[in-house]
Amino acid sequence: MSPDVTGAGPLVVAIPSKGRLQENASAFFARAGLRIVQDGGARGYRGAFAGVPDVEVLFVSASEIVTQLAEGGAHLGVTGEDLIREYVADAERRVELLTPLGFGHADVVVAVPKAWIDVRTLADLDDVAADMRARRGKRMRIATKYVNLTRSFFARHGIVDYRIVESLGATEGTPAAGTAEAIVDITTTGATLVANGLKVLDDGVILKSEAQFVASVSADWTPRARRAARAVLARIAAEEEARVSRTVRARVPGADHAALSALAAGCGARLGGLAETAGFICAKSRVYDLVEALQAAGAEDVVVHAAEAIFRRDNPLAERLAARIGPLA
Repeated sequence: MSPDVTGAGPLVVAIPSKGRLQENASAFFARAGLRIVQDGGARGYRGAFAGVPDVEVLFVSASEIVTQLAEGGAHLGVTGEDLIREYVADAERRVELLTPLGFGHADVVVAVPKAWIDVRTLADLDDVAADMRARRGKRMRIATKYVNLTRSFFARHGIVDYRIVESLGATEGTPAAGTAEAIVDITTTGATLVANGLKVLDDGVILKSEAQFVASVSADWTPRARRAARAVLARIAAEEEARVSRTVRARVPGADHAALSALAAGCGARLGGLAETAGFICAKSRVYDLVEALQAAGAEDVVVHAAEAIFRRDNPLAERLAARIGPLA
C-alpha cells in the first residue's frame, strides 16, 4: 500500500481467497455482523463489509496475506499462525496477533520413521544425527517447507548435525523415497504421517497453529482506517464476549440492591438494572451458579438468554492494537 498523504485511506482487510479457510473466515465475520460482499460476485478479488463504511476486503492466498501484513499492504488479515511464524522473521515487531479464531487447527511437528523404534525424543534424534555424522561423514537430512521454524526449534534444542532439504511436494513421502531421514511438516489428524510410516517425536511439536486475526504494525494507519478498525473490532469483541457469556433476568420483588450486587460479584456476573426485574451478564461457565444463588435469594422467573453480541466499555482487541499503533479514535 502506498502512503496516503490525504489521511483518507480505508481499512484494508485481507482474507483467504478460496477453500475452507475462506468459508470459515467469512463465517467468523458474519457472526460479528460483518457480512462480506464481493465485487463482481464470487470470482471477485475485492469486496466490503455490507453496511460498514471505509473498509476494503482483499481476497488473496493465505501465504500472500502474510506478505501483505508484514509489508503493510493490509491493516488486518486472517491467516495461519504457522505462516506468520515461518515467513515473518521479526513477527513480534511487525504484526500483532489479535485473537485466535478457532479454526484451521494444525500442528507443525518433527516426525521420523516408525521403524526407528529407539528414537522417541529430540535427544534421541540428536544422537542419531551425531552417529550418522561420525560413521558416515554425512549430516542427517530434514525435509520441510518450514525452514525458519525448523532452524530455530532445532537451535533451541542444541541439534546441529543436520541439513535441511527444502520440500516442494509431499514432504511426508521423502523418507520412504530416500531423500531425507526425517521431516518437519504440518499435520491435523496425523493420519497422513501414519500412512507414510512416520511417527511424531514425543517432544516434537514445534507449533500448535490455528487461524489468527492479525494486525499489521507497519501499515499506513490513516485516521479513516483507525476509525473503521475501531468499529470492526467492537463488533468482533462483542460477538466473542457473547459466545462465552449469558444474560440472566429475574423478577426480584423487594430485593436488596446491595445484596444482589454482592451475589452477582460472587458468581462472576455484572448486575444491570434493578426495579422489579434485575439483569445480569454472567460467564457461561458460571451461569447455573448464578441461577441457584438467585433462587436461593427469593428471585422468581429466572430466564437465561444467549446474546448475539455484548458490547463492553472496554475492548481488549482494540486496546491490544492501540498499544502497538496508538489511539484508534
